[in-house]
Amino acid sequence: MNPVDFVLEPLHYEFMVRALATTVIAAVVCALLSCWLVLIGWSLMGDAVSHAVLPGVVLAYVVGAPFALGALVFGGLAVGLIGAIRDTSRVKEDAAIGIVFTTLFALGLVLISVTPSQTDLNHIVFGNILGVSTSDVAQIAILAAVALVVLVLKRRDLMLYAFDPTHAQAIGLNPRRLGALLLGLLALTAVVALQVVGVILVVAMLIIPGATAYLLTDRFGRMLVIAPVTSTVCAVVGLYLSYWLDASSGGLIVVVQGVLFGLVFFLSPRHGVVARRLTRRRRRRSYTLAR
Repeated sequence: MNPVDFVLEPLHYEFMVRALATTVIAAVVCALLSCWLVLIGWSLMGDAVSHAVLPGVVLAYVVGAPFALGALVFGGLAVGLIGAIRDTSRVKEDAAIGIVFTTLFALGLVLISVTPSQTDLNHIVFGNILGVSTSDVAQIAILAAVALVVLVLKRRDLMLYAFDPTHAQAIGLNPRRLGALLLGLLALTAVVALQVVGVILVVAMLIIPGATAYLLTDRFGRMLVIAPVTSTVCAVVGLYLSYWLDASSGGLIVVVQGVLFGLVFFLSPRHGVVARRLTRRRRRRSYTLAR
C-alpha cells in the first residue's frame, strides 16, 4: 500500500472524519492547558480532577443535563474536599488528592454499573472516539472554544500566576481566583477529552504534551506552540494506527505521545539525557586540559 492510500482510505468513512476532527480539537486544548499544569506542578491535581468528574458526567447523563455541567460541579467538589482535608487534618495534600479522586472515581464506576441505559456508559471510562456523532463533535467544539478563548484572554495573568504568584498578588491579581479559573478549565477540558481517550487516560493528554514541550524549550511562548503541534501530530498518528491495527484508539494516541516524550527525554538538544552527558564530558575535558 502506498502512503497516499494509507492517509486517504480512512477518510472515506464519516466516522473517521468525525473522529479526526474531535481528536485534533481535544489535542490542541489539552496541550495548551498542559503547559500551565506542568509549570505549576499540578500533574497530580490534573489526575485528580480528570478522574473525579466521572460521577458528575454520569449524573448529568441520567438527568439529561450537559456533561460539562456535571463535570464542573464534581471538579469543584473534588478541589473543595481536597482543600478541606488538607487544611483541617494532619493528612498532607498528596494523600488528600489520592483519597478524594479514588473515592469519586469509584463512585462514578458504581453509578455506571447501576444506571439503566440504552447505551454503554463504559465509553466514558475508556473513550469511544470512533463512535462520536455530529452532535458530539459540535458539543466538544463549543466546550473547547470556551476553554481556548479563556486561555487566550487570560494567558498573561495565568502566566504570571504560574511563574510568580506573589508578584501577581502584589500587582492586584487574585491568585486564588486564577487558581480556581485554571481548575475550572481543567474540568472543562477533561470533558472535551473524555470522548477521545476516556477518563482513565485524560491525564496523559493533559500532562505529556506540556512535559514534552518543556524539555524542548526554555520559553513559555514557544511551549504554547510546540505542545499543541506535537499533541496534534501524535493524536492523528495514534488514530490512524488504531484504524490500521484495529486496536484501541485512545490507548494508541497516548502510547504515541509517550513514545515521543521518551525520544525527547533522551535526544532533546539542551535538556535530553544524551546532550547532558555530552556536556559533562566536554566540561571534564576542558577542566583536564586547563590543569
